[in-house]
Amino acid sequence: MPLSQSELRSRLKSVKLVALDVDGVLADGRLFLGEDGREFKSFDVKDGFGIRALLLSGIYVAVISGRESEVVKRRCEKLGIKEVHQGILKKAEVLGKLLGEHGIEVGEACFMGDDANDLSVLKMVGLSACPSDAMADVQEACDYIASRKGGRGAIRELAELLLKAQGKWDNIIAEFS
Repeated sequence: MPLSQSELRSRLKSVKLVALDVDGVLADGRLFLGEDGREFKSFDVKDGFGIRALLLSGIYVAVISGRESEVVKRRCEKLGIKEVHQGILKKAEVLGKLLGEHGIEVGEACFMGDDANDLSVLKMVGLSACPSDAMADVQEACDYIASRKGGRGAIRELAELLLKAQGKWDNIIAEFS
């Protein structure tokens, strides 16, 4: 169930790590296959800017996906995401290991997911988020529901809210001005 604005702002202030699902969050969920078997996905440059802004502000960003994809690996490399975990069935276990490695408390983690396989990790973090087109069970479980769809700006929306709550947004804008 979504948080009130004041509670959301309070939780955003403590976030040190943002973990993301891929299909339906980082990508729009559509999968294109060429005749030669090559895979194509659709990503939003606004989400890319949001991810870069988080990284530049010292927020850890991780990707935890149930599928494996060379396209995702390449996109994450271009964005500077070092923590890319693909082919993961138990996302909560991977997130737990990441938190331990970086010395981050569960309450300082945010996860954005969109489907049933994200529910366990959404329920464990300090701030759970989803795109506007996430499945109903996920929306009910989330603290924040973005107004944007997955792969269409939902990550950017979350990143901007987070960085504004932490007083880092103006520095990001100055960095690109």
